[in-house]
Amino acid sequence: MTTDVVVHADDALLTEAAAARLTTRLIDAQAARGEASVVLTGGRIAAGVYRALRDSPARDAVDWRRVDVWWGDERFLPQGDPERNETQAREALLDAVPLDPERVRAMPASDGPDGDDPEAAAARYAEQLAAASRPGHQQLPHFDVLLLGVGEDGHVASVFPEHPAGYETRPVSAVRGSPKPPPTRITLTLPAINTAEEVWLMASGAGKASAVGIALSGAGPVQVPAAGAHGVERTLWLLDRPAAARVRPTQRSLR
Repeated sequence: MTTDVVVHADDALLTEAAAARLTTRLIDAQAARGEASVVLTGGRIAAGVYRALRDSPARDAVDWRRVDVWWGDERFLPQGDPERNETQAREALLDAVPLDPERVRAMPASDGPDGDDPEAAAARYAEQLAAASRPGHQQLPHFDVLLLGVGEDGHVASVFPEHPAGYETRPVSAVRGSPKPPPTRITLTLPAINTAEEVWLMASGAGKASAVGIALSGAGPVQVPAAGAHGVERTLWLLDRPAAARVRPTQRSLR
């Protein structure tokens, strides 16, 4: 497994470059396997990446009908709520490309079949993952690339520092009492995240610099979950210069 840190001048260049990388990654996966699988995240940078991909002429090089879409975490809110990561992704990208609806697996909403029970909703999503699992792997499908934002506290997905989800071994966990609103969420756990071929961690702004620097300096995954997220083949940190302020020069490549 390799870890690469790529630093862009600003967040606008970061989002454009990440969108181009994601397009290429999906095309390469389809060339190799006949299909591609991506795990989406939420947040400002992610939305920028999705919009950049949507508006890129290169987007049509991807056969969107052969793309599986999953989510790394979700705010446990009603379907269509603007705070849901699914809603953000649909508005920014998914509604603009010809995806197969059966291959878009959003995490359950709080007005779904499990009502306001996030534990039951997490179990339901785990069942969906298991139903799509790869041969020889009973719990999870193949993930070509898994996207993550990095919080100022070092959280990824909805795995927060010193929070119960950080100790989970199941692939999907309910989250109650999140330190960041809304308090109730569903998340992939680090063991599930770390089955992806590639994990991309994205961060911009000076407010993320401390968390990024600590994560890349060997912090523990319970204290700094971003430190515990890595891909089977590659871990890629995509940063702008302010977010990379505490990254050692030997760890980064400028773009």
